[in-house]
Amino acid sequence: MNRLNEASSPYLLQHRDNPVHWWEWGPDAVAEAKRLDKPILISVGYAACHWCHVMAHESFEDPDVAAVMNELFVNIKVDREERPDVDHVQMNALHLLGEPGGWPLTMFLTSEGEPFWGGTYFPKEPRFGRPGFVGVLREISRLYHAEPERILKNRDAIRQHLAKTATGDGGTLSLEDLDRLGLRLAELIDPENGGLQGAPKFPNPPILEFLDRYTDRTRDGEAKRRLLLTLERMALGGIHDHLGGGFARYSVDERWLVPHFEKMLYDNAQLLELYALAYAETGRALFRDTAEGIVTWLRREMMTSDGAFASSLDADSEGEEGRFYVWSLAEIQDVLGEEDAAFFAKVYDITEEGNFEGRNIPNRLISGEAPAAVEERLTVLRAKLLERRSVRGRPGLDDKVLADWNGLMIAALVRSSPLLDRPDWIALARRAYRAVTETMTRDGQLGHSWRGGALIFPGFALDHAAMMRAALALFEATSDRAYLRDAETWRDRLLSDHRVAETGALAMTSRGADPLVVRPQPTQDDAVPNANGVFAEALVRLAQLTGTDGDRHRASDFLTRLTGIARSSPLGHTSVLNALDLHLRGLTILVTGNDGGPLFDTGLRIPYPVRSVRWLPSDEGLDDKHPAKALASSNAGPQALVCAGMRCSLPVLAAALKAQAAEMLMPGQKRDA
Repeated sequence: MNRLNEASSPYLLQHRDNPVHWWEWGPDAVAEAKRLDKPILISVGYAACHWCHVMAHESFEDPDVAAVMNELFVNIKVDREERPDVDHVQMNALHLLGEPGGWPLTMFLTSEGEPFWGGTYFPKEPRFGRPGFVGVLREISRLYHAEPERILKNRDAIRQHLAKTATGDGGTLSLEDLDRLGLRLAELIDPENGGLQGAPKFPNPPILEFLDRYTDRTRDGEAKRRLLLTLERMALGGIHDHLGGGFARYSVDERWLVPHFEKMLYDNAQLLELYALAYAETGRALFRDTAEGIVTWLRREMMTSDGAFASSLDADSEGEEGRFYVWSLAEIQDVLGEEDAAFFAKVYDITEEGNFEGRNIPNRLISGEAPAAVEERLTVLRAKLLERRSVRGRPGLDDKVLADWNGLMIAALVRSSPLLDRPDWIALARRAYRAVTETMTRDGQLGHSWRGGALIFPGFALDHAAMMRAALALFEATSDRAYLRDAETWRDRLLSDHRVAETGALAMTSRGADPLVVRPQPTQDDAVPNANGVFAEALVRLAQLTGTDGDRHRASDFLTRLTGIARSSPLGHTSVLNALDLHLRGLTILVTGNDGGPLFDTGLRIPYPVRSVRWLPSDEGLDDKHPAKALASSNAGPQALVCAGMRCSLPVLAAALKAQAAEMLMPGQKRDA
């Protein structure tokens, strides 16, 4: 019997009509495996995954293959976005077997739920140098029953390695260390196409933020050129949806031309911040339009009825990857007419032969940017093509709401708003924040995934860390203390339920969560920044905003433990290093007085990587130990103080605020931590 009919995940519901007797992950499935003395087959994927669909069509929808699966295994389907903890454990087990990762993830477990072998995509019949799926099933089942010692040997080796946790060497990192790492990273950036060299190319936003922080500290011109080149080539490439806005997950080639067409909320959240920062620094219309296009796509296609943000758009439509996004020259001509089509085709690399499997992915890698008058004409043409595209069979929308991904997007909207003069983005962020907190919170603890009234609970470390960071961004922008109280609640939850005493880092799962074969404690960044790095940044910002000894000590202690871990593989921990940069170098801007609006707005327009901003109306005071306590006077009218560590400037007015901040951020200036 297939048990997915009552699932909340759109990915699991895609498989509810399979002839496979699927279970959802949980103790009932493991109990069934024990009862029958059968191994477990666990298949992990997600709704937007192209190769997950391929394996489903080839094998899971085939009654003959399903019959073998049902006879030999207890079969479990997992949505990796709904259960990132299960995915993390199984993916790590696969890596320990010497296999590269990817989805679909196909793992084989003992009846106790312990992994012993696996792979990713298996074709139904042997091809591509890979064994056929049915043959794999029969051989694994034979080994499990006939040669249990081999299975147990694998199981024990994997479990032993999975149980190892990251430990630091006790060392620390200075700004000089960060600069050396920044120089090393800059040399890894492709000087012609941007991004890390080679293919496929992923955006890697935490790495790009680290590079941005490095160039801000050192004024390294070549590194800045490579950073801006990366953002430019991504914006011009086919990975960017030039008609509808937003970015696909990655490019399969080194030029950013051919995307893997799925669109993920988390990628676009992180890229929104980067393009807003790039626009604030350069004033280039390309960066502004790209950032605004992300939010236009978000509003048009990714909002749920209550204002939260959906998770992803599928790579496939009408059974074909990318079909929704590609064009023939004839289609362009039909929509635009001969003259406008010729003009559009020249700009967007549209040809009779096509640039992707006989079709065309619109891109501007050849033509580049254009004068404002040309862009105005192109805006009209893009709108016509977007309207025509809207009647095509649409990619599937995974409309589950994930607290962590929503937290990333909420913070991105708030931080980008003043940089692009878009106050309406704050309202968008506040509505999404309210939707998440009202539907996904139980007694101060967040759930992870919500859809149709079903909540995956309790949430994971990144859910609380990302929403804590979002709450602090909203507190900065609005001065609403309810956001500050939420941030403190989630800080306490992370420290009590997720922090591991032995390492000082956060475990992915809560102490009260259902146990896995091991309790995952990852620290490295993945497609999303790691919970530890996000929490470190949030702790630093909280300390900057409150100025209390307790918050300063918590931030410092947590970062000290994390940097000891990050030293062993710094480029895998750039979210931690970004938090460290903020801790060592960041400014706190305090605006006092009830009529401090213009001065407060000036502070918010200073890019967020180097500052936190707090407005103190006359009825609010600073902590007695705050370094600005003696200088701040709410009765003196609107004024701002700029603090670096335990040292603060004299009060300044709006005209001098940016200059004062710039002076205190001068490269090489030492800073109290």
